[in-house]
Amino acid sequence: MKKTLVLALGLASLAATAHAADMNMQPQPAVPFYDPLPDSLTWHGITFYATVDVGYAYQTNGRPTGGVVSTLEYSPFTTTRNYTGQAISTIAANGLQQSNIGVRVNTPIGGDWKIVGQLETGFDPLTGQLADGCGSILQNAGLTYNAQNSNADSGRCGQALNAVAFGGISNSLYGQLTIGRQQSFQLDQIAVYDPMNLSYAFSVLGYSGTDGGGGSTQAARWDNSAKYVYTYGDVFHAGAMYSMGGENSGMFGDAVGFLVGGRYQGFSIDGTYMKEHSAVNLQTAVNNTVGATTLPANISDNTEWSIMAKYTFDLGGHSVSPMYTKAAKAPEAPGDKLSFFAGYTHIDQANPNAPIFSGTTNGGYILTVNGTLPDNNAFTTDKILQFYWVGAKYEMAWGLNLVGAYYHVSQNSYVADSAPCLLGGASKTDCSGNYDQVSFLADYIINKHLDVYAGITYARVTNGLASAFPGTPGAKFGFAGTGTSVDTTTMMTGFRVKI
Repeated sequence: MKKTLVLALGLASLAATAHAADMNMQPQPAVPFYDPLPDSLTWHGITFYATVDVGYAYQTNGRPTGGVVSTLEYSPFTTTRNYTGQAISTIAANGLQQSNIGVRVNTPIGGDWKIVGQLETGFDPLTGQLADGCGSILQNAGLTYNAQNSNADSGRCGQALNAVAFGGISNSLYGQLTIGRQQSFQLDQIAVYDPMNLSYAFSVLGYSGTDGGGGSTQAARWDNSAKYVYTYGDVFHAGAMYSMGGENSGMFGDAVGFLVGGRYQGFSIDGTYMKEHSAVNLQTAVNNTVGATTLPANISDNTEWSIMAKYTFDLGGHSVSPMYTKAAKAPEAPGDKLSFFAGYTHIDQANPNAPIFSGTTNGGYILTVNGTLPDNNAFTTDKILQFYWVGAKYEMAWGLNLVGAYYHVSQNSYVADSAPCLLGGASKTDCSGNYDQVSFLADYIINKHLDVYAGITYARVTNGLASAFPGTPGAKFGFAGTGTSVDTTTMMTGFRVKI
């Protein structure tokens, strides 16, 4: 697998291309840096692309990087719960986005019809391995907190195509229909309405797949799915999505999703609804036994709805790069832009109507089977998660973007057993709790293929969402304490290359 990835990356590098921008990518300014690469390598509507995101980070409270996940656990909103107060200073990766390689298809076939599709996989640019969250959990199986390194639940579990793999047809009048492994509508839309563009280092919406997966990270991308989207000009769009679920995926049951939204001048708004059956929720590696080869998980039926909006002010003017001199006449550039973002997500997780007693999840990883696992009775009452976020982005025409964002998550007390919630709820993970994060980012787009960035984020979990971290009453293996919160500050600078 490693040889295949290295060969693919080599071919992409020799091609020296840049891929067409995603809908959530930054606008490209005119700047005075020589760019030897063509805008894209496209042949008959087939475009090859790759992205590498690397840098350096410092974290006040974290875990050392690992052999499978060679970068930091950027956020304490995580099932791993293995922060032990250790400050980490390290080379890091994927601060703004997951490094990837892929191909897009948008080929006209006549009569305003097009063949469309995408194949993409994410990889760790520091090790060359395919992204594999499930493998990182097994690597830490049964290790006490102070012996663990970075690990995280993910729907990217070493599959050859761990991002998306779909194809279909598109028509400007009749809409677009695609089939395969695809992002959920929720993941599509938070990519548009998150001011941090789903940054791993600076956004809980990016680092955790919980929101994009309707409560289950494993379900942020739907295998065996069909997605239809109808667009009326640049004013209105709506869509429907269905997945059969199945083995080797994030859901054993089926799922449905709906999207509706509109735009008017600088304002846009979107709403989504999803219902997922028998979704997989992996548990922390500390619950495993040393050397385990299977993954403990609980199973849930998820219901999610959300509403998101943003407004962009076009400030006009013709700002240009200050690096031009009188001897070199600067070309006119578009004006600066100021955008405001807001969003809300409501997630309801309940015990599955169709219990799962054995099976495999993403990447073919086998779920642990014993008297209580997979756990089909994790919720005495429904677990409710609510995500709120607001933010602003100032985009300067000469290339500098300044972004600020605030995220809040609340969890109710869904009490999976009869034990009471003590010390404000920090005694148990199923007690009520909160998560708060504040982030600031400066991203300078040098040209279409290169940007450099620096940012800082502070995140804090309290009560039930902090429980099981070392120092709280819910911690294990002698690490229990009386703390009711856990926090960390992360600073990162890096660069992103798109070819």
